[in-house]
Amino acid sequence: MRFLTFLLASCAAAQVPTVDWNKERAEILKHYRSLVQINSSSPPGNETAAVEYLKATLEAEGIPARTFALQPDRANLVARLKGNGRKRPLLLLAHTDVVPVQREKWPVDPFAAVLKDGYIWGRGTKDDKDKLAANLMMMLLAKRRGVSLDRDLIFLAESGEEADPVGVGINFMVNQHLDEINAEFALTEGGGATLENGRVTVVNIQTTEKVPRRARLIATGTSGHGSVPRLDNPLLHLAAAVAKVGAWETPMRLNDTTRVYFEKLATISSPERAARYNALLNPERTAGVQRYLAEKEPQRYSMLRTSVVPTILKGGIGANVIPSEAEATFDIRALPDEDMSKFFDEMKRVINDPAVRIEPITGNLRPVAPPSRLDSEMYRVLEQVSKRMFPGVTVLPTMSTGATDMAQLRAKGIQSYGIGPACAEPDCTNYGAHSDVERMQESELYRFVEFTWNVVMEIAAAR
Repeated sequence: MRFLTFLLASCAAAQVPTVDWNKERAEILKHYRSLVQINSSSPPGNETAAVEYLKATLEAEGIPARTFALQPDRANLVARLKGNGRKRPLLLLAHTDVVPVQREKWPVDPFAAVLKDGYIWGRGTKDDKDKLAANLMMMLLAKRRGVSLDRDLIFLAESGEEADPVGVGINFMVNQHLDEINAEFALTEGGGATLENGRVTVVNIQTTEKVPRRARLIATGTSGHGSVPRLDNPLLHLAAAVAKVGAWETPMRLNDTTRVYFEKLATISSPERAARYNALLNPERTAGVQRYLAEKEPQRYSMLRTSVVPTILKGGIGANVIPSEAEATFDIRALPDEDMSKFFDEMKRVINDPAVRIEPITGNLRPVAPPSRLDSEMYRVLEQVSKRMFPGVTVLPTMSTGATDMAQLRAKGIQSYGIGPACAEPDCTNYGAHSDVERMQESELYRFVEFTWNVVMEIAAAR
């Protein structure tokens, strides 16, 4: 009976050719460095240069690739490997644009992909040319090895993730070309892993994210000469309103992702930290923990609530002129279930000043989307592969305090999950994405490609 069980399990396993990862390293590095060397800073973007590189590489292997562009220099690429149709497709998503650089602040040329001391330096090395190279390798390896697939593999290299005021990237694709990218599951950026003494100890899988919103506070009063103080000076009213909002502790709420996150985090933390994380589940003990997190662990503090942060103050035209108006811009990162109408009503109550009004900023907003499920086939595969590759690892579902283009996919019903390479401190903090010293540890690039391959084959290869 045990033999029969083993036989059935073996027959059910995906039939995947083995990969000698040592032999694949040179090609991984070649594509990765080539992509980093393409200056696709957004704005202005110029992502089409990266798309042309990807398209030529894919088509040289017999993989058809199509481009879709709202603007000629900001193209998106879609490539597909057909499966047998037994399951719905898997979408591999990465963005081709990067944030701008201040070259004078970089220790190396940010677009040279300098390889030094075991690291590749450059803009986009962590956001998002690593995922771009990994997804490219998934398509190349699956094609070359003739992998039979239960589901189509779709590779979307999208433009405009970093800056997209007119919707050239994911919005363009989901609104006008959803049939090209529609899938059951998607894998993209947003997660990562913790490296301690060369060992991966924690894998974070992004399953939901906060919703970015913006608002202005506008204070009005009577303009006049600076030598005559006025009680209705809008700068005074604005300053008081900003201070009130800054001191406002918005309500804490856990969702399915953050509840599991803190429960599991407590199991791998020191007794002192574990007590704090467990206290978040106890309304009578949470107040003291909130204060600690706000001071010592601000990102986790943000995971618990809708955050409201002043980012821009504007007012005044001269040192001797009282302005008639002053304004402050707030970056609001809302919990996925936040009712923004009620939230702004409460914000107005907190400010309590008729001279100050709240103006929500509308425009190209990311949609509110439900979290991806923790009981899906994809999440189970991510857990299984993590535990197989990294014995003793803890897998945590996470909610990003920032935003990704998974929001648009989730809003269309695509269960989307964020993954990423491992890094160790101080590298994670001091040499991260968007910094002037952005870099990727070479060995972790290779390990991430292997991890992605194992996940893709487990979820997509024919059985």
